[in-house]
Amino acid sequence: MSEITVTKEDLDGRHGRYVARVEGIDAEAELVFTNRGPGKISADHTGAPDALRGTGAAAALVRALIDDARENSFVIIPLCPYVRAQYAKHPEWADVFTTKPGEDPELPG
Repeated sequence: MSEITVTKEDLDGRHGRYVARVEGIDAEAELVFTNRGPGKISADHTGAPDALRGTGAAAALVRALIDDARENSFVIIPLCPYVRAQYAKHPEWADVFTTKPGEDPELPG
């Protein structure tokens, strides 16, 4: 299995993304987020090109988001369908989400 590297990038102070790169593959997957106020972000979109399908890159992005939320004391509004699907498989992540597993989030105003 190839090594997956995940980094976090601030795009403009309000928006950012986690980026996954897989050793030996010239492509990147991303999980885009928006800062929604003190201690709260929304996970807006996760995307991986075909070259990264099946590598675990997208799942690594969600794990990085969860770890970051725990380390930096913020909660996640799971707007992204992929993030919601992963959360449904991992109810132990409930401490960092604004919803229960399988529950649709309220859209931020």
